[in-house]
Amino acid sequence: MWKQAILSLTMTSIESTTRLRQSLVLGTLIAAGEAAFLLPFVLARVFRPTFLSVFEINNFELGVAFSMYGLVAMGSYFAGGPLADRFSARWLMAIALGATGLGGAVLAGIPSSQTMSILWSFWGMTSILFFWAAMIRATREWGQLTGQGKAYGFLDGGRGLLAAAIASISVLIFSLMLPEGTAAIRPEQRELAFRSVIWVFTGFTIAIALLVLIVIPDNNQSIKTPGKTKLSLDGIKSACQTPVVWLHAVIVVCSYTGYKATDDFSLLASDALGFNDVDSSSVGALGFWIRALSAIGAGFLGDRFQSSRVIAWSFGILIMGSLLIASGTTINVAWMLIMTIAATSAGIYALRGVYFALLEEGQVPLATTGSAIGIVSFIGFTPDVFMGPLMGILLDNFPGVLGHQYVFGVVALFGFIGLVATSIFRKIA
Repeated sequence: MWKQAILSLTMTSIESTTRLRQSLVLGTLIAAGEAAFLLPFVLARVFRPTFLSVFEINNFELGVAFSMYGLVAMGSYFAGGPLADRFSARWLMAIALGATGLGGAVLAGIPSSQTMSILWSFWGMTSILFFWAAMIRATREWGQLTGQGKAYGFLDGGRGLLAAAIASISVLIFSLMLPEGTAAIRPEQRELAFRSVIWVFTGFTIAIALLVLIVIPDNNQSIKTPGKTKLSLDGIKSACQTPVVWLHAVIVVCSYTGYKATDDFSLLASDALGFNDVDSSSVGALGFWIRALSAIGAGFLGDRFQSSRVIAWSFGILIMGSLLIASGTTINVAWMLIMTIAATSAGIYALRGVYFALLEEGQVPLATTGSAIGIVSFIGFTPDVFMGPLMGILLDNFPGVLGHQYVFGVVALFGFIGLVATSIFRKIA
């Protein structure tokens, strides 16, 4: 009897330790997943008006930097897939985060627009080649025990929650660094405050690189398959022959186009409502809080009703919200515009929360996950190349609210294409 009691206590202790370990791994994946993109994207998304002012650039020049990131990232997605299938996610992710953080020191020097393009190109390599497929594969492996929808929903929702906290804290730091009466701040005061935010983002990124080394297990793929020591293109060939992979890529393209448009929310609040730097940044931070709830909720719904169905619903919300902004119906009334931004953000972040769960629904083999991610990401994240310059052209050539209306007209069109692709995916998956 006492032996059974001891055995039961031992098993309970092991299960508790395993759950704690799994929670730590997921928490670290969440922190790493957001840290990799704080400097390249979150900074400009939350502080876009301030960013443009401090660096003395226009929307198109910032868009060019984003485009350089996207061009390098496209090649990195292909190369990163086989890397993730062969090498330890732990080391790939740690190297990527450390290198990305070092780039923050360059950004804190307030470089020229030409140097910014080089820096964003560098980040396109560090945050994608070594990081992206490794993180998605590690998340899929974690989700084998809990459900794919929950795994990716927790990943993106957790990233959103972390980003919301970081964004809100950074807005607070920024406001505290400014004198009373933000309408009268001098350019050098704005630059000093913004530089402090850059250093906060930089320090956080490097700290998470160290956390990855401590927490993420060293699942070296080459150890599991010792007879295979070279990178192979077999996984890419296999994924290319799978129709659902191409549909998956179209769905991600359309979803990610909406996500890139969230860069415009803070500037939209500034142009349409006359918000100052701090208030417009608060609108930019709002989306991150919505992201947490939307992505996690979408993950649970995806496991209950199928991820593809949740994606179809989310595209519907995205289309309606984008059309409201594009029509100008809500654009000049503060509470209506903020509610529309919140609803549109909910659709966008629900899509992000579950679109990689389609790997499981589409029955992509686990062994070629990295390669499939490479193909889907290569095509799916092309908005990194074209949306930045396109938004810059529309916003700079059509000043005021009109440029924003055109931007969200484009988003609504992509949302419709994504809805069609999702319907086809559901029929053949």
